[in-house]
Amino acid sequence: MTIESVKNYYGKVLASNKDLKTSACCATESFPQYIRDVLKDIHPEVISKFYGCGSPLPPELAGKTVLDLGSGSGRDCFILSKLVGPGGTVIGLDMTLEQLAIAKRHTGYHADKFGYSRSNVEFRHGYIEDLAEAGIQDDSIDIVVSNCVINLSPAKEQVFSEIFRVLKPGGELYFSDVFADRRIPGHLARDPVLLGECLGGAMYVEDFRRMLAGVGCRDWRTVSRSEITLSDAAIEQKAGMIGFSSLTVRAFKLNLEDRCEDFGQVAYYLGTVPGHPHRFVLDDHHTFHSGKPMPVCGNTASMLTDTRFAPHFNVVGDTKTHYGLFGCGPKEAGSPGDGQKPGGSCC
Repeated sequence: MTIESVKNYYGKVLASNKDLKTSACCATESFPQYIRDVLKDIHPEVISKFYGCGSPLPPELAGKTVLDLGSGSGRDCFILSKLVGPGGTVIGLDMTLEQLAIAKRHTGYHADKFGYSRSNVEFRHGYIEDLAEAGIQDDSIDIVVSNCVINLSPAKEQVFSEIFRVLKPGGELYFSDVFADRRIPGHLARDPVLLGECLGGAMYVEDFRRMLAGVGCRDWRTVSRSEITLSDAAIEQKAGMIGFSSLTVRAFKLNLEDRCEDFGQVAYYLGTVPGHPHRFVLDDHHTFHSGKPMPVCGNTASMLTDTRFAPHFNVVGDTKTHYGLFGCGPKEAGSPGDGQKPGGSCC
């Protein structure tokens, strides 16, 4: 029933993103210039029918295979099409036939815009809870992205299990979604408007942490955060006691520890990630400036050396000598008793 309600909301109730009642499913982050340049070439209908809450488009994508969960009208897929280049592949997965029809209608348009002899984007009908049914194989995807969609799933644990099944070792989940500062009461979680507006299914951040731990991901990072405004009076009356935020999150398929441990390692950014010559942002408290040494914990070192970012960093040191916990990240009230911000073990 929940899935059918969501399909109806996005396929039939909403005519365009102007019909949304809150800022939850509207992208508010500013894109870097190289993505803004690509956005100019995206078809106007694709943009008008797009619903998202962030900018889950990480750098260093050339030649990669990217899976977009809940691809909708295809805006992010078409941007990714340009970013992965003609040697890369983009797969868009969505359960809403009306949205898929829009995306498929403009596949050739964007291939022509980007000067490709054939499109490198494929749109599939399916459900993010069952990627196998959609033909996504184990260890086959470099990067999984999603823009304000996972909150809509009634089986989020299964979604994350599937994501980490299909990711290659060292692959990345990079997504934007709506999070809440508490668990959503059942009657609000079932409200069709709140659900469609990406609020009813918003993840309590601590439950999200537990879900990722359950699939073996013990450290994830918050890249950015913005508060969501409940501008609709009726929605504010229902859910105004809850604090909602849009978070962009990254997590890697790596064997990481559940805390940030200090091994005396130091990372140098080489300034070579395309579009990022001066600095590279890993998360909300790791900005690497080109050529400047930065002490890092063991988990961060692995994120830099055991992933596609390895050619762009020189990490000095190994994990032979342990110095205890690493003092990592901004501190604020988070999980009870740990005094850390609820954004992964290093956040």
